[in-house]
Amino acid sequence: MKHALPILTALAVSLPGMALAHPHIFAEARMEVIAADGGTVAEVRNVWRFDEMFSSSVLLDFDKNTNLKLDEDELAELGEVMHTSLADFDYFTTVSVDGQSAAMQKPDAIHVSYEDNQILVFFAVKPEKPMPLKGKLAFGIYDPSMYTAIDFPTDKDLVAQGKGADACKHQVVRPDPDEIISQNSETLTEAFFDDPSGNDMSKLFATRLELTC
Repeated sequence: MKHALPILTALAVSLPGMALAHPHIFAEARMEVIAADGGTVAEVRNVWRFDEMFSSSVLLDFDKNTNLKLDEDELAELGEVMHTSLADFDYFTTVSVDGQSAAMQKPDAIHVSYEDNQILVFFAVKPEKPMPLKGKLAFGIYDPSMYTAIDFPTDKDLVAQGKGADACKHQVVRPDPDEIISQNSETLTEAFFDDPSGNDMSKLFATRLELTC
C-alpha cells in the first residue's frame, strides 16, 4: 500500500479536468439483465475485466506480502474498497424506465479475482422497488467522470435472460458522443462538462441494452 493509489480516485472522479480529456482506465464488460418469472427485473449482473496497466498498479497497491499475486484476503480488501468507492457513482450502472432514471440497490458485495495479469470484478444490483417489464427499459454502464472507459466488445455482451424477457424486443445501442452533444446542446450546460458526475445525463452516453416490452 506504500504507493497508495486510492481506488476512489482511480475508478471514480480523480481529476475531472484530466478525465474529460480522455479515459485513463480501460475495461471490457459483460452485462446480464435477469428477468424473474413474474415479469419483473430481478437483477443486473456485471463483469468487468480491467486493462493490464491498471491491474498492475492495483497489484502494487494491494499485494501486502509482496508475493506478486493477490491472495484471498487481499482480493477481499480490494472488493470492499471498490464497494465503498463506487457507491457515489451508482457503480457506473444506469437504468431507466420510459426515460426516467430508476433507482438500484447497492450490491451486497463486489467480488474480485486476478487472472492473466488482469483484475476481474463481479457484482449484481437489484431494483429498489419492483420493476415490471413494461414500456421501454434501458440498462447501461458508464463512468460519469469519464475517467474509466468501459466497453462491451460485442453486442452479445449485453443480454437479457429469463422467461419474463422473452416477449420483449432487445436492442443494443452504442451512442455517438458527438451526436449526443449536438442533439442535447441546450441541456448539456457548462456545469455538465465541469462536473459530469453531478448529474444523471450519463445515461445518454452509455452503451446500453434496451428492452421494449
